[in-house]
Amino acid sequence: MADPASYRPSNIPDEPGVYRFFNDANQVIYVGKARSLKNRLNSYFQNNLGEKTFRMVNAANRVDWTVVRTEVEALQLEFTWIKEFDPAFNVQFKDDKSYPYLAITIDEEFPRIFITRRSKRKGVVYFGPFAHAWALRTTFDVLLKLFPVRSCSNANFERARRINRPCLLGDIGKCAAPCVQRVSSAEHKEIAKHLVEFMSNGSADITQELRREMQAAADAEEYEKAGKVRDQLAALERAAESTEAAISESINSDFVAIHQDITHAAASIFRVRQGRVIGSKSWVIDLANIPEDTQLLDVTLNQIYSEFDPAREVLVNLEIEGEGLSEFLSNSFSYRVIIKKPERGEKSELLDTVKRNAHHSLVQFLSKRSNDAAVSGRALEDLANALGMDELPLRIECFDISNIQGTSVVASMVVFEDGQSKKSEYRRFGIDDQQKFDDTRAMHHVITRRFKRYLAEKDLDLTEIELSGGERPKFAYPPQLVIVDGGRGQVNAAARAFAELGITDITLVGLAKRLEEIWFPDQSYPVILPRHSEALYLVQRIRDEAHRFAITFHRSKRSRLMIESLLDEIPSLGEVRRQALLDHFGSVAALKKASLEEIAQLPGIGVKTAETIINALTAVESQTHVDTATGEILDR
Repeated sequence: MADPASYRPSNIPDEPGVYRFFNDANQVIYVGKARSLKNRLNSYFQNNLGEKTFRMVNAANRVDWTVVRTEVEALQLEFTWIKEFDPAFNVQFKDDKSYPYLAITIDEEFPRIFITRRSKRKGVVYFGPFAHAWALRTTFDVLLKLFPVRSCSNANFERARRINRPCLLGDIGKCAAPCVQRVSSAEHKEIAKHLVEFMSNGSADITQELRREMQAAADAEEYEKAGKVRDQLAALERAAESTEAAISESINSDFVAIHQDITHAAASIFRVRQGRVIGSKSWVIDLANIPEDTQLLDVTLNQIYSEFDPAREVLVNLEIEGEGLSEFLSNSFSYRVIIKKPERGEKSELLDTVKRNAHHSLVQFLSKRSNDAAVSGRALEDLANALGMDELPLRIECFDISNIQGTSVVASMVVFEDGQSKKSEYRRFGIDDQQKFDDTRAMHHVITRRFKRYLAEKDLDLTEIELSGGERPKFAYPPQLVIVDGGRGQVNAAARAFAELGITDITLVGLAKRLEEIWFPDQSYPVILPRHSEALYLVQRIRDEAHRFAITFHRSKRSRLMIESLLDEIPSLGEVRRQALLDHFGSVAALKKASLEEIAQLPGIGVKTAETIINALTAVESQTHVDTATGEILDR
C-alpha cells in the first residue's frame, strides 16, 4: 500500500473538473467529479476517511485531473470515463443505459415536452444528449417556468379536458393549461415554438428582454417584481449551461493545446470521438535544450503521435506554418490528417478548456520543481552572478503597489528565503487615501515604512525576546535583495528612500513588465536575463506573487468601501446597525449571498430593515452592473 502523503498534489485549481486515481500498474481505480477540485482532492488526504475511501487512497500511487468549464461538463466527462475505464472503486452500472434527451412533440395539436431515452422518431424534436439525469431534470423544471408547454401524457390531457379542470402544474404556472382553454391551440403552439427556438439558438434574445423588464421594474421601484425577473435570469443561465454541456456527436477530432512559460512548456490533448472525450493526457517540455528556431508545435505533435494514432482532424491553439506537418502525419499513418486552428465556435471553446489543462499541468510541474533545493540554488546563483552580488540573495523581498487612479492604494511585501516563498513573513500596507499617491510616491512611502522598522528593530536581542515570551519583531531581518515591481521610476523612488534612511548594504532593483528587464537605480541600461534561465523564472515568480498578494488585499479594501457606500445610502440604517452589518458580512458579495432571515437575525436589524437592504441591493445590481466580488464595472 502506498503512503498517500507521498503523492499528495499541491497547487490544485479551485475549478470544476474530473479527477482520476491510478494504482502502481497505471490502471484507473477511481473516477470522480468536483465543483472545486482543490476542496475535493484535499479531502482525500485527511485523517478521518471512511473505510472504503481509505482503501482506495492507499491503493493508489498518483492522482491527476482535467479542468472543465462547468459542473455539468464534469458530470458528462465522469460518466464517459467510468464507462471507459470501469474503475474498481466506482459504482458498477448494471445496465448500459443511453443518454437521456429532452423531447418536444411538434406534430401534435397541443405539443408537449418530456424526457426520454428511447430511439428517435419523426415529428419530435430532440435536444441533448445530457450527461446526467440530474442536469436534465434541472433544465426541464426551469423550462416549464419560462415556457409553460404541457408535459402531461395524452391520457391525462384528455381526462383534464373532459372534467374541465387543470392539473397542479396548471395551477402553479408551469403549464399554460390548453386543456381548459386558458390558451388556444395556436397560442400553445407559439409557446412551443419559442421553446424550440430557445433550445436551438440559445438564450440571448430572451435574456435581453428579461434584463429590460428587470430594469423597468427597478426604475418603477417594483423591487419584488424585479427580484422575480432576476431569479428567472438565473434560471435561464442554468438551463443554457445544461443544454450546452454536451459535445456535438459529429465531432471526431484531437484537440491539442500548448501553454509556454520561461523554462518549460506543457501540452495537453483531448481525444474526442463521436462527441465523447475518450482520453486526455498532458506532457511537459523542457525548453532549455531546444534550439531557438525549433517549432514547438512540431516537437509536440511528434511526441504525442509517437504514442497515439491521430484523428483525421487535429485542432491546435498555435498558428500553423505551411502544410509540412500535416503531410508528414498523413504519410506516417497512411490517411489524410488535417491540422488547423479553429477561430470560433464549439471547437474553439473546447480547445480553450484543453489549454487551461495544459496551463494547470505546467503550474503543477513547476510548483514541484521549485521545491527542489538544487534548482533553487542554481537559480539564486545565476541571479547573484547576473546582478553582480558578492553573496547569494538568500532572503529576497518584493514590493508591489495596487490602486485605481490614486485611490484605494495598497502595497504588498512578499518574502522568499532560499528560493521558496515564506508566507508567514508576508506583509500588507494600507495607504491613506486622503493624500494623492501615484505608484512612485506610494513605493517611496512603503519602502520608507518597512525599512524604518528594520532600523528600529535590527539591534534587538531576538533570543532574549523569545525566551521571555515576547512578540517576535516583524521587520528585524534584512534582505540581501529588494525587488520593486516597475521600471526606472519605481526603483529610483525606492532608492531615494534608501538614501534618506542611510541604507547602503542592500541590493535594490526594479523588474519592468515590458521586456522583463532589471533596472538598477544608478545605471542607464537594464540587465536582461537569458530567456530560459532559472534566474528569470525565479524573479518573475516572486514578482507575480507580490502582484497576486497586492490584488487580493486591494479587492478586499474596495469591497469594504463598496458596502460602506451602499449602507450609507440606506436611510433607515444608523451608525450602530451599519457597523453590525460591516463587521458580520464585510463585503457586498457576502451580503448579497445572505438570506432575509440571516440579515434579520443581526442585532437591531429585523425583518423590515432586512427587506429594505435586499431591495437596495437589487436596485444597485440592476443599475450599476458591478462585480461585487472585485469592484469591476461590467459591460451590459
